[in-house]
Amino acid sequence: MERMTILPALHRLRDRLRQKTAEFSPTANTHPYAVPGRWLDIAQDPAAVLIDNPYRFWLDKVEAILARPSTPRCGEGTAAWTETAVVYNMLVRNATAFDHDGDGRLGKPNAAGFCESGTLLKSLLLLPYVKALGCNTVHLLPITAVGQQQRKGADGSPYAVRNQYRLDENLAEPSLGLGAAAEFAAFVEAAHHLGLRVVVEFIFRTASRDADWVQTHPHWFYWIDAAIPDRPAGSRNGAQFGMPLFSETEGEQILQQIEQRPFTNLIPPDATYRAMYLPPPRPQDVLEVNDENGRWLARYEDGRYGRIPGAFSDWPLDPQPAWHDVTYLRLFDHPDFNYMAYNTLRFYDERLARPEQRVDDLWRQIVGIIPHYQQQFGIDGAMLDMGHALPRLLIEQIITAARQLDPDFAFWKEEFTVMASAAAEGYQAVIGNLLSFLPETAVLQTFLNQRASQGTPIPFFGAPESHNSPRAAARPGGAAYVRYAASVAAFLPALPFVHNGVEFGELRPVNTGVDFAPGEHERYTPADLPLFTTIPFNWTADEDGLLTYWQHTLHLHRRYQTLLRRAEPGRLCLVDSRDNPTVQALIRTDPEGQPTLALVVNHDCQQPQTGTLLLPTTRPSLTDQYSGTVYHLNNQQLTVHFTPGQTLWLNLLELEQELEEGQAAHSISISIL
Repeated sequence: MERMTILPALHRLRDRLRQKTAEFSPTANTHPYAVPGRWLDIAQDPAAVLIDNPYRFWLDKVEAILARPSTPRCGEGTAAWTETAVVYNMLVRNATAFDHDGDGRLGKPNAAGFCESGTLLKSLLLLPYVKALGCNTVHLLPITAVGQQQRKGADGSPYAVRNQYRLDENLAEPSLGLGAAAEFAAFVEAAHHLGLRVVVEFIFRTASRDADWVQTHPHWFYWIDAAIPDRPAGSRNGAQFGMPLFSETEGEQILQQIEQRPFTNLIPPDATYRAMYLPPPRPQDVLEVNDENGRWLARYEDGRYGRIPGAFSDWPLDPQPAWHDVTYLRLFDHPDFNYMAYNTLRFYDERLARPEQRVDDLWRQIVGIIPHYQQQFGIDGAMLDMGHALPRLLIEQIITAARQLDPDFAFWKEEFTVMASAAAEGYQAVIGNLLSFLPETAVLQTFLNQRASQGTPIPFFGAPESHNSPRAAARPGGAAYVRYAASVAAFLPALPFVHNGVEFGELRPVNTGVDFAPGEHERYTPADLPLFTTIPFNWTADEDGLLTYWQHTLHLHRRYQTLLRRAEPGRLCLVDSRDNPTVQALIRTDPEGQPTLALVVNHDCQQPQTGTLLLPTTRPSLTDQYSGTVYHLNNQQLTVHFTPGQTLWLNLLELEQELEEGQAAHSISISIL
């Protein structure tokens, strides 16, 4: 029986679009409105298509979603639904940015009143595309209000949060007049109606320097003497404010202390640095806004002025540039630790990180953030930015509060290792480090051997790229590397992870966070990076059939997911080529240990290779589940002439028997949803 679903926000959006459609006059509007063909249908030519009435286009898409039967969400009714997630990752303001009127710039809004940066409405219209691609979960980078003071780029970083309880109004379509909250509520309802989960990323230990909380709760922030200037990049002038300065010897001692644990008597910054900090303003101290640059100042009774300092890396001796657009929240209150440093921000000194020294009202405010989004919008999960750097007790409270409302609520952690400790903390997935290992065959081999022998204690992202890494299509091998990385990631006990743009070969990175070569950070300024400045992706590209390849790969993953999700030791085996070290077979086994499915790969994404492997099967021939090509074996030996980065999905079972659900294995065809 078809499920009946009440969708008040989506119906409200539909009704507003009906009204605007009736009011719109195409003859009176002289401005064109075009969208990429893929927004109409994933199978359509990607070239831009002119739309007579934008409201009618939006309305048709919303009504088409409402007309579809309601679909159960992945893993519905289970706390472990993350294990079945196939993730599509979006930065909303860039995901659907498009020069709709073709005038060569992004209007916010344009002359016709339509927003050309990405919006929650246009992201909602993209959900059928996401589903047709093969994903069942949408992961949104932060969508909260963004700070303005010393912001990076034209739009500022979404990680410079001005108010965690308020959405970024720039993500709303101004001509509709509904606002970001109404559009996001409709987005979540539409996703759920289509069977998609929604996971949102949150930031809990930093805020923008002009955060709304400064005025109402100045004691939640660190303050320094406003007369002290910031330290220029490259300087080691200890009289100026910047990251605490430690000698190499001190740095080595600090790293030893961190590794040994517990964090007892960690080396503090020098007295000059600690003296820069002022106590948090009291009720009798006056807060004011400096009109010159919009920053908060506190006027103390002794005549001094205090300002909120910018943040920096919490890792000792880290050379990366300062984070001028954000500041750290003051999670603990102890007179001996009234400063920002590694031992107060990440590796909390045990004298500081005690329950009695928590800033209780700040903790309550932080703990209430996710329940707010659960109750207001019905989100399914949260990614915790820098989750590995939050106090353990705070994490416990955050997770407990969310799961009291929804026992199945998922937590994902920004953690770049794959360790059981994350699962013990209550997380269902971690980012992991596969995206860094995939381009380095030797490092990848070590990782694969670990997964084969040790198993996988917690799901990690099967991601060829992320918003912090180079684009996969920009790696050596280009499209060949994307196809290779997509297949390997989908074959492992991981969550297939499609970062918006990877499926059509986008080249511009969103941010230069990890895996960039020396000099590449200087190549991209905030004005060149979509994380800070809205820059449209090349939605009209058709890079070597990548979109179709992603569809086929995710279809194969879904078809064999019961086998591929098994993560215990022995479920992944490796078979090396007898004559070529770049050729290898990854084997997945069934619960009885029988070799069942093989991914035969050429790890070289730039050159063709030939290799021979001895495969654990008695079949005389094997069919590539992707292409339908038949390969003949000679005494279990398979010899393949590979194109760069080529992979083969091979069913090793006798008589083409299916791996699950009793269906015959064969090369697949994709149905467009």
